[in-house]
Amino acid sequence: MDAVEVTISEVGPRDGLQNTKSFMPTAAKKAWISAEAAAGVHEIEVCSFVPAKLIPQFVDAEEVLAHANSVDGLTAVVLVPNLKGCERAIGAGARRITVPVSVSEAHSMSNVRKTTAQAIEEFVRMADLVRSQPKGKRPQLVGACSTAFGCSLQGVVAEQDVLRVALALRAAGADSISLADTVGYANPEQVKRLFGSVRKAIGEDFAIEAHFHNTRGLGLANALAAYEAGVRNFDSTLGGLGGCPWAPGASGNVVTEDLVFMFESMGVRTGVDINKLIEVRNTVFAALPDAELYGHISKAGLPKGFRPLSLAA
Repeated sequence: MDAVEVTISEVGPRDGLQNTKSFMPTAAKKAWISAEAAAGVHEIEVCSFVPAKLIPQFVDAEEVLAHANSVDGLTAVVLVPNLKGCERAIGAGARRITVPVSVSEAHSMSNVRKTTAQAIEEFVRMADLVRSQPKGKRPQLVGACSTAFGCSLQGVVAEQDVLRVALALRAAGADSISLADTVGYANPEQVKRLFGSVRKAIGEDFAIEAHFHNTRGLGLANALAAYEAGVRNFDSTLGGLGGCPWAPGASGNVVTEDLVFMFESMGVRTGVDINKLIEVRNTVFAALPDAELYGHISKAGLPKGFRPLSLAA
């Protein structure tokens, strides 16, 4: 079998669940992670290390991460908003940590009560902590530039501000940079332009990732534009679960099933068995009966004669 050409990083157990009204039982979270890994999704953001009083959904973060770390072939990712969360994540055995830094000053103040400059300073402290770990236990560190394409609080986010934040995160010690369309403002032309500018600024060989929301229906179009700009790592959520509290009317993230179908139908190998993925969707959301789900492939089905690359000899 040929090597995977794009990496699909499922972020539903974190980005999706942080917005749900009901608590998903820990056993159901573990089952979700195991089943999606078995379907060929080998990178999953499984939880966030935040105070349980702020987001009760992640009161079981340590237990969920421990389970994810035991799943063969799975890279478990966690999100942390600050140094304390980073300390908890490292103590729990995190192997890949994502730290969001809002480019929008208004979003940064609303989300973490810090200016963007203060958030970068906090990232520097987290990067120093990561570097202080024994080499064999040192997690990867992803610097995520949130609201890189616009902000529902601030409006336009200047490209130069995105470049400044991306460069600062790389200089601090990020292993990769993610550009996030947190509130769903991006369009394909903007995506190509911004990813191109950031790649030129931080280095052609430096890892860069994409995180898109489907708030205004352009999620897949933006993912394709990012792919054409050279991006090979994409976040998405099963059933399009998720959204952002600062994006009124948000319909969630790019749908994992639809993203996999798009790439596979283009002849781009994801390594994901889309039939198994649809089965995961059907079983996982039995544990979240009030969740609002999205997606086309799960409803319309696969085209007649379609054969996923994951099943090809």
